[in-house]
Amino acid sequence: MKQTIRLARIARIARITAAASILVSLTACGSTLIAPETPAAISVPAGNQLVMIAVGSGDLTYECRVKANSTVAYEWVFAGPNAVLSDKNGMVVGKYYGGPTWESNDGSKVTGKQIAIAPASATAIPLQLVKANAVPNAPAMGAMTDISYIQRLNTMGGIAPTDSCSIDKLGAKKLIKYQADYFFYKAS
Repeated sequence: MKQTIRLARIARIARITAAASILVSLTACGSTLIAPETPAAISVPAGNQLVMIAVGSGDLTYECRVKANSTVAYEWVFAGPNAVLSDKNGMVVGKYYGGPTWESNDGSKVTGKQIAIAPASATAIPLQLVKANAVPNAPAMGAMTDISYIQRLNTMGGIAPTDSCSIDKLGAKKLIKYQADYFFYKAS
């Protein structure tokens, strides 16, 4: 029992150390992360500082459903993401999944609520600003601890299917490939 607890503590320390090294590698060589210029609609409020950048790549799930306020029209509706988060060197540092939830390999995680979008290209999902929320019972320390805002920028792909959604496809799901850069901020 003591050995199991000790191993669990060692694993937790290793996860926290890995998260710290992710943040250090992103600001190595004395460089500071600089927030990108964005459309005003998705600008992060003053008083927040960029602390981490990750590339999200994976699938967005869409489901064929009855259109809101209709009984005879159907549409493809976003049902959730399933992506990995990687650092600038391509090393997997976490994941992004339904909730929405961004989770670091160290176990820390954050959920969020979209508060604004801005258009991207016609073939990509919109740019986005998310207000982050702490996850109860998540580790007290880690890469996602105290994240205040998340921006989704440089999007590629991920738009809803263009084929028809009809009663005979009701409940059908489609996975659409996408990629985006996620910019994580903390209150300064």
